[in-house]
Amino acid sequence: MTFDPASGRARLVLPARAALKPALAWARGKADWIAEQQAALPEAVPFEPGAVIEVADERLELCWTPGGRRALMRHGDRLLAEGPPETLPRRVDAWLRRASLDLLARETADFADKAGVVVARVMVGDARGRWGSCSSGGAIRYSWRLLLAPGWVRRATVAHEVAHRVHMHHGPAFHVLVRELLGTDPTPARAWLRTHGARLHWIGRSASS
Repeated sequence: MTFDPASGRARLVLPARAALKPALAWARGKADWIAEQQAALPEAVPFEPGAVIEVADERLELCWTPGGRRALMRHGDRLLAEGPPETLPRRVDAWLRRASLDLLARETADFADKAGVVVARVMVGDARGRWGSCSSGGAIRYSWRLLLAPGWVRRATVAHEVAHRVHMHHGPAFHVLVRELLGTDPTPARAWLRTHGARLHWIGRSASS
């Protein structure tokens, strides 16, 4: 049995021929452990008026006023919104994804320049298990939620994926290149994501989800 702090769900995996009934009985015996894990989950931060989100190392407050404008506008440390309040979470999510793609594409281009490689395409998604991936064809996909992480963590992830354009493995030469591209040790960034990464998946979620 495992517990995923990014989703808040417990998962029980059984061998193909295992008996289901005793396995479920065993899992029910783990109810206290599951409750402990759930109690330690990060606090949800819904996209609602008054919410404050850390975006690319800057605090951004979501402000909503009645009006017909559906497009969100940034003004200093505020993200201004009008339009139907029930569509606000979806529109904030879309705005953050666009901002994330723009920033990650620029940082990827900078590191690719330094590495002397070409990145075919930069994309963002919302995978729970991976912060970035690089295909053999040269396309790099990131979690858009890296926009919500500290900049030094985000840049270490970008350097990691760009380095895969040279080394499609995690051998010593790969790690040397990541450090050269980043200009510092990337280990603390990986440690930050292991410790705090689940919290990023609770930003934009309602408390009841």
